[in-house]
Amino acid sequence: MEELEITAKTVEEATEEAEKRLGIGRDQFETVVVKEGKSGIFRGEEAVIRVKPLASLEKDIVKIAIEVLENLLRLMGVTGAIKASSGEIPIALDIEGDDLGILIGRRGQTLACLQYIVRLIVAGRLEAWLPLSIDICGYKKRRRDSLQKLALRLAEQVKLRHRAMTLEPMPPDERRIIHLALANHPEVVTHSVGEGEDRKVVILLKRD
Repeated sequence: MEELEITAKTVEEATEEAEKRLGIGRDQFETVVVKEGKSGIFRGEEAVIRVKPLASLEKDIVKIAIEVLENLLRLMGVTGAIKASSGEIPIALDIEGDDLGILIGRRGQTLACLQYIVRLIVAGRLEAWLPLSIDICGYKKRRRDSLQKLALRLAEQVKLRHRAMTLEPMPPDERRIIHLALANHPEVVTHSVGEGEDRKVVILLKRD
């Protein structure tokens, strides 16, 4: 997995060139921006990126990811069946079993930590960062559906009361669900406030 350095007018153009040379999508290689491109009247400065393909399916990365997760569950004393939604990148693993709430934690924090640890271990084994998602008995899908409905319901309340509403603190991926659910709403907008674990989404009326 040798690195490839590419120069172009902008980072986006360099990334597109990387896709052509490697013959894969940008979600299948790691990108490091060495230099941002700058435009100028007389002489612009070109962008430089380094890209490195992620582990290929030839290394059976699904098997490795499952093996790592199985070992962690065993060390934690937790029993569950691990299934992969597909054999393609990004990999999505789902743990099925009884009484697995301990793996989810408050607001999914334990699950987020477990996913991060598995990503680190797998990346170390493959010498490449791997897009990998872990779910517990479909928790993330249910949570996503719930947050989308919550966003729409609160948007209606903001419209009726003409008053902004602030949600509870959420991790970045859950805040993103709220933002996306209301991204095309005709009457409300969203933004995040706070720092770290206290960061939360605010829903408010659009200004005329």
